[in-house]
Amino acid sequence: MGWNSWDSYGLTINEVEYKANVDWMAKHLKGFGWQYAVVDEGWYLQNPESGGKPAWQFTLDSESRYLPAPNRFPSATQGAGFKPLADYVHALGLKFGLHIIRGIPREAVAKNLPIAGSSYHAADAADQSDTCSWNPDNYGVKDNAAGQAYYDSVAKLYASWGLDFIKVDCISSRPYKASEIRMISTALGKAGRPIVLSLSPGPTSLAVADDVRKYAQMWRISDDFWDYWNPSPDQPWTQTLHGQFATAVGWAPYIGPGHWPDADMLPIGYIGPRPGLGTARPTRFTHDEQRTLLTLWSIMRSPLIIGGDLPRSDDWTTSLLTNPEVLAVNQHSTGNRPLITTNATVIWSAKPEDGRGHYLAIFNRGESPQNVLLGWNEVGLVLGKAYNLRDLWEHKDLGPASSLKLSLQPHACVVYRVSE
Repeated sequence: MGWNSWDSYGLTINEVEYKANVDWMAKHLKGFGWQYAVVDEGWYLQNPESGGKPAWQFTLDSESRYLPAPNRFPSATQGAGFKPLADYVHALGLKFGLHIIRGIPREAVAKNLPIAGSSYHAADAADQSDTCSWNPDNYGVKDNAAGQAYYDSVAKLYASWGLDFIKVDCISSRPYKASEIRMISTALGKAGRPIVLSLSPGPTSLAVADDVRKYAQMWRISDDFWDYWNPSPDQPWTQTLHGQFATAVGWAPYIGPGHWPDADMLPIGYIGPRPGLGTARPTRFTHDEQRTLLTLWSIMRSPLIIGGDLPRSDDWTTSLLTNPEVLAVNQHSTGNRPLITTNATVIWSAKPEDGRGHYLAIFNRGESPQNVLLGWNEVGLVLGKAYNLRDLWEHKDLGPASSLKLSLQPHACVVYRVSE
């Protein structure tokens, strides 16, 4: 559970903005389990607003590794890197994360800079036939001793800064880079501190599910997820909330422990992509859709990574992020699985941490109100038995019920704890 800068700041996040979000998280969210604060793409760019025209100016050390741009992160001057910022985060009781694009900087290869801790140079590690199709900053890394030495040196540097989480992009889809995933995982294992490995973008193929859960703690299961219920005519490639239901079903067998299919960030609250999809705005999702988003992510145990600008969170957004009963489903439930899927109604179940009772999440993904009437046997319980229901969003005990009967508005949901 944490926050990532991309949905609100794109390539342009700076130290002042990052600290403002970290401070808000520490004050309002830490007590509910939120802990990771991630600087997303482009932190080494000195002129991210240029869009590459004029050419981006990169910040590297003398051994082929990116450093934070000091004009955006002043605490990183004089070779300090992100250690002062990570120390700031840790002092608040939170954890520090970074985004990288797989590979080795093209600028390092052009200069053939050395690779720290080895006799190799950048050209020995670089696969100059391989670049990321949507970010050409780097070359791919060869599956050889020089390539492993490069990733080892990066992991060692980041660990010295105090890194707790790394999101590696252009690696789990378009293309899937099995060798680089393995090398990065190996390097992190030697880094000297626990570092969560997150793979991006999606959709990761189910065919490689066993590999990604062997090497990583989380991996993206869909394309970029923004605040759309149905496909956007302008951005048809983005994942929609409606579409994420089907994607989640396929990944249910691979849910935890210790590895998690990642349904992507939560574009709720106020989002202001720089660049990104659309202009700065409150989320397009309705209140019902926001509850559906949090409920689906929780019942499938996706990592919860907030995308909104935290200091601009309103009371509604804060209430979504601080509901301990719903967050417990995300953090502690087991046996998470889909039970029923129709054109409109979707039902998932899970077991609470104490093993007593069940969680039932019931969704209407249709465009008209739905009446749901089911015998308990249809959701794995005893037909005709009276079970006690608690509505986790409303914090209300609903009393005993001998069947499941409710009405849901379009795009709405409920999540119950069902107990004897």
